[in-house]
Amino acid sequence: MSESSSTPTIKNRKASHDYHIDETYEAGIVLQGTEVKSLRQGKASFTDTFAYLQKGEVWLRDLYIKPYEHGSYYNHDPRRPRKLLLSKKQIEELDKAISQKGYTIIPLKIYFKRGYAKVLLGLARGKKKYDKRESIKEKDIKKQIDRNVKGSYKINL
Repeated sequence: MSESSSTPTIKNRKASHDYHIDETYEAGIVLQGTEVKSLRQGKASFTDTFAYLQKGEVWLRDLYIKPYEHGSYYNHDPRRPRKLLLSKKQIEELDKAISQKGYTIIPLKIYFKRGYAKVLLGLARGKKKYDKRESIKEKDIKKQIDRNVKGSYKINL
């Protein structure tokens, strides 16, 4: 299962900063033709995007997919709700989890697998302000250690 290098992976960079991701689910996404073409060009944004359950179905809200340049009147609404394709068992697990206090469903990335657009969903809890500061501190320490290690292994010829 190798991904083609010509199709981009669109990642939600703020998700790991703002949330603790407890579990992930891979879901198919119902798209219109011009939306697929825009996604293949990497023209999407996760700003304020979230998933929710409605009548036993999972929907993705506020995902911005830029209208396709060559789409004419066939273009789509950039922020329309999009249905996600999950098994009944996965939907029941998500329903049970988000009924608990503090859990939400966040899209982590969009990618193509065997020609189909997929969304990686994360079952997430929001981080507190001190958790975010701790994450930033750990990231800075790791970056400094990597710099020091890289600098100490120089070979002089």
